[in-house]
Amino acid sequence: MRAKQPSSFGLDRLRTPIGTALLVTDGDGVLRALDWEDHEPRMRDLLRLQYGAVSLKDTRAPAAIKAALKGYFKGDLDCLRTIRWRVAGTPFQHRVWTALAKIPAGTTMSYGALAAKLHAPKAMRAVGHANGSNPISVVVPCHRLIGANGSLVKYGGGLERKRWLLEHEGVVL
Repeated sequence: MRAKQPSSFGLDRLRTPIGTALLVTDGDGVLRALDWEDHEPRMRDLLRLQYGAVSLKDTRAPAAIKAALKGYFKGDLDCLRTIRWRVAGTPFQHRVWTALAKIPAGTTMSYGALAAKLHAPKAMRAVGHANGSNPISVVVPCHRLIGANGSLVKYGGGLERKRWLLEHEGVVL
């Protein structure tokens, strides 16, 4: 029996106002992960959970991805929609991540509201777990989920980044 070859992805870095972002792309130039340099071990763990063995090689991310992210951080919030992304994960995680990508910039939603939207109103914790397993921060906007009482809860990149992203998008906290 032959061992499965590791998934091979490119790794690039992008300076942003809230730290250096790690950009993981595949051979087709599609974004597979976006996380923060100070959370690289967590990102590698998420990639390993989704793809098994993973090999990351320093490679420039496609210019279009970097331009869209720079545009977002300069205030053009719609730039993120131009980024092609692909994830592994379970069918439920895919449902959550697809729903996250549809939450408009400048708005928030509670975990419970997203669970209800997915026709799984009792699955708030499962939504939270899927949200926390999202490998594509910012682009798949897990930062837009908040507590039922409006509080900022749980963000893999840290609550200060979550606060900054929401305020950048015009959310009044």
